[in-house]
Parts: sequence; structure tokens; C-alpha cells
Amino acid sequence: KDIAPYLTAGKTLAFAHGFNIHFGCIKPPADVNVIMIAPKAPGHTVRSEFQAGKGTPCLAAVYQDATGDAWDIALAYAAARMPATYAAVRTALEEALGRVSLPEGPLRILDVGAGAGAGAWAAAEVCDVESIRCLERERAMRELGAELAHGGENPALRESQWREFDLVRDEIPSGANVVLISYGLGELAEKDRMRALEKCWNAAGTLLLIVEPGTPVGAAHLRQMREALRKMGAHVAAPCPGEGACPLPETDWCHFTCRVARTRLHKALKGGEAPYEDEKFAYLAVSRDPARPCGARVLRHPVIEPGKITVNFCGRQGIEQRVFRKKDALFKWARKAGAGDCLEEGDATK
Repeated sequence: KDIAPYLTAGKTLAFAHGFNIHFGCIKPPADVNVIMIAPKAPGHTVRSEFQAGKGTPCLAAVYQDATGDAWDIALAYAAARMPATYAAVRTALEEALGRVSLPEGPLRILDVGAGAGAGAWAAAEVCDVESIRCLERERAMRELGAELAHGGENPALRESQWREFDLVRDEIPSGANVVLISYGLGELAEKDRMRALEKCWNAAGTLLLIVEPGTPVGAAHLRQMREALRKMGAHVAAPCPGEGACPLPETDWCHFTCRVARTRLHKALKGGEAPYEDEKFAYLAVSRDPARPCGARVLRHPVIEPGKITVNFCGRQGIEQRVFRKKDALFKWARKAGAGDCLEEGDATK
């Protein structure tokens, strides 16, 4: 009753979730655009990220195009999120690939719930790729992703295969060395999430990389999936230093940050002039064979005080706090260290 009177011809009705349209609960007029820009995170995360001046990854879809430009309107929203998703996946993938034994030759990449293909682009940038397959449920996102990838310079992207796929209902094809799934598993109900997780693991020949929002909820989902994967025989490659139970208390969570450079278009879409934005994310990488995890990882930004620097680490023996003083060989390293940085065993001259 509040919106319908204003839905005159040519207007755009935007949804943040697809159920009302999919199940016919809302029947919009035939002469308006109907689009979906769905944040891939629960409502409280969307709010907290907004308050921090950031955002969450999203899906874009067009249900009804009355004016002929509904897709352009949806893209204007979607363009604001793809760079951050790409940066998060690339950062996590670079770290994970350095921790596992890879097969000889180019890799076969499978991007599950690919959206517009940010994960596929990240993989094509950081490793030698033989082939890329992208699985995505939403037709509009598949078409956009395929158009972007097939117009790229990387041969694997130009020849990438895109297929309609429902993560809960469909089986994941085998044959990939590396399986990526970003900002997807956390959206599912727990029963569906664990079933989909097992399918993703079964499809991964060498490495499975999962990226989720860098929030308490995202980290909690990853912790649950980590324990399930350990029972399936997976080896933790990153970011954890060890393969035992997570030593963090349930009230704490592990997350990382990557900096995303803003283009002129990105600045216009975000309504700001800052040349960059910081994307918070959490991730988990597991492998078939034993991995080479880092010795210890910085949990939070170090506390710098006159003459000393205090750093909290997650190490193979659990949570550890170390104080570095000017006479210590690692003092300069500690002064430059940030959350997520790795300190290898025996490293004394960074």
C-alpha cells in the first residue's frame, strides 16, 4: 500500500532478495522494471559494513525489463562490488597457492557460484590456467560474467565455460585442480551449506578455497566448515598455522583486509573521492595433500609503544603474545607488520 501507488510506468522496483518474486508473493505491474541487487550477507552485516564506510558483495538480476535499460540500472549497482570481491579472492588465492604442492602444468579452475566472475579473473591473474569453468544460478549474472570474460585478454578467460547451476540441487562436475567459492556458502541454511561444502570438496583435485565476509558470522561459518573438512580428510593450508582445532574463543574471529584501488567509475558509484577502499574478508584454503602452513600469523594490528611493539599471533601451539624491543632482530618487521601477516619458523632477519 505504501509503494504500489508510486509504481507508475517506467519506474524501477528493486529487491534485495528474490523470494517474493520467485514464489509469486508480489506481482508487480507489467510496465515497470523489476531488478534485484542482493547483498551476499545477512542484514546486520550489511548495516555494520555500511556504518564502516564499506559494503558487501552482491548479485544483480533482472526479472522484468519494461524500459529496455533495467539491466543497465542493475549493473550500476553491481559494478560497485566486483572489484572488492576480486581483490579478496586474489589475496586469499595467492596465499593459498604458495602453501600447497601443485600439479605440473597449467591448472584447471572451477568457480562455483561465480556471480560475474570475479574469482575466475583473480585465478587467471595469479596462476597459469589451462581452463576455467564458472557455475552460476542467475542468468543475468552468467551473461554478464561470460561477456566480460570472453572479452578479456587472457586466453583461459576468453574460452571460459559458463553453466547454469544451483548449489543446493545440482552436482558439481569433477576435473578441476582448484575449486573457488566466494561469498556463497554462508548464504545457505546450515544443512544445505554442509551438503554443498562436501560437494565442493569432492570436486577439488588439489585445493578448495572458500571466501566469506570478514564478520563474526562469516568467520563462524568458516570455523564450522573447517571442522567438517578436517573430518573429511582435508589438510588446512591457510590461513591457519596448524591443523588442530581453532584456538580462538567463540567470541573472537579471524579476518583480513585488502585495499582496493578505486577507478573514476568506482568513485562515482560510491559517491566519494577516496582513491581506495578496504575490503574485510575471511577465508579458508584446504588441500588434498599435507600443506605448508605458515609458522604464525598476526591476529591484530600490533600495539606500538615507545621502545616496544606487542604482537598477538595465532601459532601452532595456540594464541601467543610476543613483545619485540629495539634490540630484537624482528623489531623492524614487527613495526611494519599488519593483521594477517605471516612469521615463518626460524625467521629472524625480516
